[in-house]
Formats: sequence, C-alpha cells, structure tokens
Amino acid sequence: MQYLHTMVRVSDLDASLHFYCDLLGLQEISRKDSEQGRFTLVFLAAPHDRERAQQDKAPMLELTYNWDPEAYQGGRNFGHLAFRVDDIYALCERLQTGSVTINRPPRDGYMAFVRSPDGISVELLQKGDPLPAQEPWASMGNTGSW
Repeated sequence: MQYLHTMVRVSDLDASLHFYCDLLGLQEISRKDSEQGRFTLVFLAAPHDRERAQQDKAPMLELTYNWDPEAYQGGRNFGHLAFRVDDIYALCERLQTGSVTINRPPRDGYMAFVRSPDGISVELLQKGDPLPAQEPWASMGNTGSW
C-alpha cells in the first residue's frame, strides 16, 4: 500500500491556494480544469516531497473546487492534515502575519494547529526534537477549536 493524497473540497480556490501555498508553503504540482464536470483539481506537495510527488503522484494534497457553489460544513469531521516543518515558530509567525488564527499555539515547541479557510484542521509538527519554549507562543492560550 502507498499513500497517495488527501482530497479537500474548497469553496474559494484563491483563498485556499493563498493559505496552502503562500502561507503554509506547499507547492502546486498540477492542475486540471474539467468543463464537463464543472470542477478544478489542484494537487499540492510539501517542498521536500515535490520530486516524489511529480514522479509517483504521491504524497499530495488535492484541492477540489466545484464551480457551482456548495456549502461545506464540519471541516474537522475527517480528522486533520499533518505536516512536519523545519521551524514551527517561524511558520506560525508567517501564518499569523497572514491573518491565520493559531488555534493551538506551539507552546511546547513541537505542535500547533491552525485551520484552512474552509475550516480544515491542520496540524504542524516540528521536525526533530522540540524547539526550546519561546514567547509569545509559550504563554499563548488556545483560540477556538482545533
């Protein structure tokens, strides 16, 4: 068995690409527009997985944008997406500067949770050992649900 991708339906493709690519740091691997099906598929990969994603078509995140508006609820009902990151503090700062709420700050230098524009819970895990506690994260409380 080989993990291929996780598909997430998004209601605003531009807002989602801004979140996943510009702020979170994923890279677009491929895109397909289906006039007949009235949808766009965008496949993303983490920078360290880019070559593998291009060759094996895995591991990736598939954003599905249906052209006809639909209401999506319960973004957390399937669980969450998880990404290993090089510097959890730097990424959380970049996300926060980009107006993303840090729902569960990286108080422990190891784990944080944020949500995508569609309410999908995204877990961020520090690569290797936890970083030393650092303010303002160490004393920051949770915001909302994660």
